[in-house]
Amino acid sequence: MKNTISKISIIIPVYNESENLKDLYAEVCTSLETLPYSWEFFFVDDGSSDTSLQILQDLADQDQRVRYISFECNKGQSAAFAAGFCYASGDVLVTMDADLQNDPADIPAMLALYVQGADMVIGWRAKRQDTLIKRYASRIANWIRNTISHEQVQDTGCSLKVMRADLARKIPMFTGMHRFLPTLMKLEGAVVQEVQVHHRPRNKGISKYGIWDRAFASAYDLLAVRWMQKRHISYRIGKTNIR
Repeated sequence: MKNTISKISIIIPVYNESENLKDLYAEVCTSLETLPYSWEFFFVDDGSSDTSLQILQDLADQDQRVRYISFECNKGQSAAFAAGFCYASGDVLVTMDADLQNDPADIPAMLALYVQGADMVIGWRAKRQDTLIKRYASRIANWIRNTISHEQVQDTGCSLKVMRADLARKIPMFTGMHRFLPTLMKLEGAVVQEVQVHHRPRNKGISKYGIWDRAFASAYDLLAVRWMQKRHISYRIGKTNIR
């Protein structure tokens, strides 16, 4: 069954990305300008200590499509996505990073797959532009996640995703949930499709992600996700007299 689109919300967590925000804004505008859909930016400033919030305020003053919220202190990527899911106004959500490693030019093709019937389209960074140790750590983490959660996702860590907002808003919110969005969406009945996307090296700013701290956190969260899979309630109503 095909999906329709009324409005798209581009949800972007931001933590000390002042050097990238203006370029990101321009690239997204260029990539989406020919689409026949209404869309908005929804930035979530995750307690930045640089000038990121001021830049977001300036962009919002210049463009009414730019909306933002700012956390009082840093709460992490899962909290930022959760807030975006809650407050963004679109019926289709697009998530991406603010560091320009995701390519906004991939979004139109992902939206086309969504319209064709996929409730969630996730990016697969087939040619990652990261350090060798990051690439190998990611492969190991993906293998562990897929083995324990019985998944076949190539790249669950890619932030570039398109999803139905009504299903995304049903996902249980917890720290680390952003690493398991495809699995959690499937629990809500979503049809999930994966597609290769571009990945670019970080040219400005500093990476916020460590390898070992993420590995330990992911292992802990994975147990919770597996528990949810085994205890998930699913049913279909056959007959009823409810009116």
